[in-house]
Amino acid sequence: MDGEITAAELERALDENDPLVVDIRHPQQFEREHIPGSVNIPLTELPSKIERVAGADHVVTVCPHGQASVRAARLVDSFGGFDGRVESLAEGLEGWEGPVKSDTSDAETGTDAADAPF
Repeated sequence: MDGEITAAELERALDENDPLVVDIRHPQQFEREHIPGSVNIPLTELPSKIERVAGADHVVTVCPHGQASVRAARLVDSFGGFDGRVESLAEGLEGWEGPVKSDTSDAETGTDAADAPF
């Protein structure tokens, strides 16, 4: 593992070289809010889906507070088919102030569920 990356550094990296951002949270949490362009591979599934990151030059793992993503980054780094740079997002999504995307919406109204009055 190459260490941690700050939210500001990740924003710059996304603008410059497009790292693969791997969000390791549960799919429902990911759907609610995630960094645009990130992929969801829950931590429990990462060992069996590790080949999805093998071709990346730079991987950034993301979790709510930056602790579980350190374990995920170490797992990616230990994978024999991976030889790129891997970092964990320091402070996790809690410290992320960049853009977020939500995949949850009200199918009947087409409005974002986060905008619902109840």
